[in-house]
Amino acid sequence: MTDHDDIGALLGADGPFARELPNFAPRPAQQAMARAVRHAIAECETLIAEAGTGTGKTYAYLVPALLSGERVIVSTGTKALQDQLFFRDLPKVRSVLGARLKTALLKGRANYLCLYRLDQTVREGASFDRTQAQHLAAIRAWSARTRRGDRMELAEVPEDSSLWIRVTSTPENCLGVECPFYDDCHVVTARREAQEADLVVVNHHLLFADLALKQEGFGEILPGAQAFILDEAHQIPELAGQFFSQSLSARQLTELAQDALAECDGITGAIGLLLEPVEALQETVRKLRLTLDALPTRGSFHELLQRDGVQSGLRDLAELLAALTDVLASQAERSRGFMNVHERAASLTERLDRIIEEHSEQDVRWYELFPRGFALHATPLDLAGPLRAMRERTHAAWIHTSATLSVAGQFDHFARQLGLDDPQTLSLESPFDYAQQAVCYMPEGLPDPAARDYTDRVIDAVMPVLEASNGRAFLLFTSHRALRRAADLLADRVPWPLFVQGTAPRHQLLEDFRASGHGVLLGAASFWEGVDVAGEALSVVMIDKLPFAAPDDPVLQARLEALEQAGINPFMGWQVPSAVIALKQGAGRLIRDVHDRGVLVLCDPRLTTKGYGKLFLNSLPPMPRTRDVGEVRRFFDHLSPEPEATERDSFTGAGS
Repeated sequence: MTDHDDIGALLGADGPFARELPNFAPRPAQQAMARAVRHAIAECETLIAEAGTGTGKTYAYLVPALLSGERVIVSTGTKALQDQLFFRDLPKVRSVLGARLKTALLKGRANYLCLYRLDQTVREGASFDRTQAQHLAAIRAWSARTRRGDRMELAEVPEDSSLWIRVTSTPENCLGVECPFYDDCHVVTARREAQEADLVVVNHHLLFADLALKQEGFGEILPGAQAFILDEAHQIPELAGQFFSQSLSARQLTELAQDALAECDGITGAIGLLLEPVEALQETVRKLRLTLDALPTRGSFHELLQRDGVQSGLRDLAELLAALTDVLASQAERSRGFMNVHERAASLTERLDRIIEEHSEQDVRWYELFPRGFALHATPLDLAGPLRAMRERTHAAWIHTSATLSVAGQFDHFARQLGLDDPQTLSLESPFDYAQQAVCYMPEGLPDPAARDYTDRVIDAVMPVLEASNGRAFLLFTSHRALRRAADLLADRVPWPLFVQGTAPRHQLLEDFRASGHGVLLGAASFWEGVDVAGEALSVVMIDKLPFAAPDDPVLQARLEALEQAGINPFMGWQVPSAVIALKQGAGRLIRDVHDRGVLVLCDPRLTTKGYGKLFLNSLPPMPRTRDVGEVRRFFDHLSPEPEATERDSFTGAGS
């Protein structure tokens, strides 16, 4: 094993990466992070490493991981990043290091084609519409040539195609070793490769589904690692809430009913026993959804139970599900399929009972409504405990990295959410020259964000910027209502192509935006992070409001109440830090490369009128700030912005 200095030297000016990779730029911050990751793995420590955009954090953790001699799990925020890491970054690092290690890519089973379910779907000969028939034909042709069976390979079938549900498996409907296609199973192959690998690339959903014992089926693989490296770790608190929750949805119940009937095929007498309880369950689910119709789309269980008919509807649902479980128990020995359906029914019965009857002060019970369904949840009030217990079970090093983990240089909020006790911390600034590459423009005269005409005024304020930049902008909103209003306002006002979230798939919007050269893209939520548009196609990022979490979130409300009872100011102790990290993510879309130049437009007047505004400003990259749109115009005329002394003094902050 090389020592700290050698790890840094590998990534230095005289190292193999500089010699062998075109355009590789040695960065001291990258070398410092590599040393810290190497030390954390060797000493089995917990590390929080915030690495600003452009630091090169991927290489900074891959180099020590591959040289550690230990088994390492690397987890990323999305499947797209997972593929990028495995197919682009990892091969380059392995090649430069000459590392003869086994590596593997592992995703949740829903990402792999199930040969048995494909065969079933073809045999059923269901009546598909033209599009579905085309998708099925494409999947059948691909199934004959794919080695991995990873649905990301088949771009011609959209990710949201209804066919994927039919031709992929779940832990509940997988037949395991009794499957006639077991020897060729893509999930089994991926699992076997992961078991034999020195470094496994997963995503956060799979990692937490498994370590939180949600039965993805890979539990024997992941805990065997000596180090876990979590990239895009700012996503962990929200994801952990999902995986430590008990949840039950109308869709799960409906699929259970359908699968129970499907298993009757060829089993003498089964349909006579199951048809009545299955139909009764389906009807009760439908009635319960209708009963919930007038409620907000999500809320606390207390709100739910105030609605007439809900308590009796939930009792009926629990009784019918238990009755169906008993009938399935009588058939469980007759086929592997019936055994699976019975196990699912028993699990859902137990889950529903816990959600309905649970009175633990440790859980928040809440509901969600969808156009044709609903979900019931019990989420732990405090995630620090279960996360701490999960990490302790692994006896491994845990490394958390992202460009956005701190609030004004402090990691307290992130560490508290994850239950990280006395972690090692490292803060590495971006190598980008924000003083020359960017300007932060904060328009004057905007009203309070609660004003009815706020979005109209924001669009008025950003128009001169768009004219100066000739389009080339992301306009990011904290609500879909504001986004829709802005889209209506801009439709007749801008000469540039307009791309609006919701009008096309996300990846398609981004491709079209890049190709347009002068587009204006309007996005909310998912466009605030994980979007990388380098170059002149993106020269403006506007953010309409500070991204405080939605006030209707029942889990957030319960957490804020608990903080208050513990003597902690919930606004400054939770809401502001969470919003700061979200703002940093949105602002991070602007400068993605050493050659990028751009203007960050922050519209929310609370940045200067409220005391907490300084926390937001001091957490952003060190770029000049101005309230003069003339400075923006001069910036786009390729003149260095020089705000007047009075302006600069009134917006002092990190590096201004």
